[in-house]
Amino acid sequence: MAYAWTLTQQFDSPFGTIAYDVFGTGEPLVMIHGTPFSSYVWRQFVPILAATYRVYVYDLVGYGQSEKYDQQDVSLGVQSQALAALLDFWGIQNPTIIAHDFGGATTLRAHILNGRDYTRMILIDPVAVAPWGSPFVQHVRRHFEAFAGVPPYIHDGILTAYIQDAAHHPVPDNAMDAYKAPWTGEIGQAAFYRQIAQMDQRYTDEIEPHYPAIRCPVHLLWGENDGWIPIAQGRKLHSLIPGATFAAIPKAGHLVQEDQPDVLLNHVQQILGG
Repeated sequence: MAYAWTLTQQFDSPFGTIAYDVFGTGEPLVMIHGTPFSSYVWRQFVPILAATYRVYVYDLVGYGQSEKYDQQDVSLGVQSQALAALLDFWGIQNPTIIAHDFGGATTLRAHILNGRDYTRMILIDPVAVAPWGSPFVQHVRRHFEAFAGVPPYIHDGILTAYIQDAAHHPVPDNAMDAYKAPWTGEIGQAAFYRQIAQMDQRYTDEIEPHYPAIRCPVHLLWGENDGWIPIAQGRKLHSLIPGATFAAIPKAGHLVQEDQPDVLLNHVQQILGG
């Protein structure tokens, strides 16, 4: 990668090789990114949390530094299975999970459908309740082949606009380059549109009725200015999970990690210390 965030270990899953890394010692804490991001999104949080926890980070199947290949299944149906397999591979039970966006859906599905238990879930603007999927997502799903073949300079413009749309504040150039890097080149560009084409609300529709039976504490953190998954969706999710906590983060969009990293970290540390 062209940026200073390299995962040094690999797990050969049935769905493709998954890049991961482990930092620190202590109780296990797993951090799961969303789309179209990668574990790079946690770069500011890992060194601080690893002072107290054994922190596991990985790139979702078909994302970041994980393997990408033609016709790969990178759907939410696969992501939860991959998480369950990773937890078994790491030999950890009842970790704390911090998850964002698709990472939230992955975490919830692994809990509800794959029987994985956690000490707690901290979910940041998760994909969890209907409806979700922007007009752009729906358009790409209908015209995947056309988008996968656009010239690289047009793809770069689409990538930049799409990622920036997730944030409330301008994304710094170095961070923008890092977020775009896995999705460039022939393999990366195809993988970018492939993961969008496989976004399907049925994967959350399948588990939404089971939220009242979640078996661990759930803490929801939401960017007040999230234009991808409006905060009203967060409050709806909050109402479905008995005992869940909810906190809004001002001046933050969907990409809270870039908009308000210090505020987000403060919330996370308060939850972990509670």
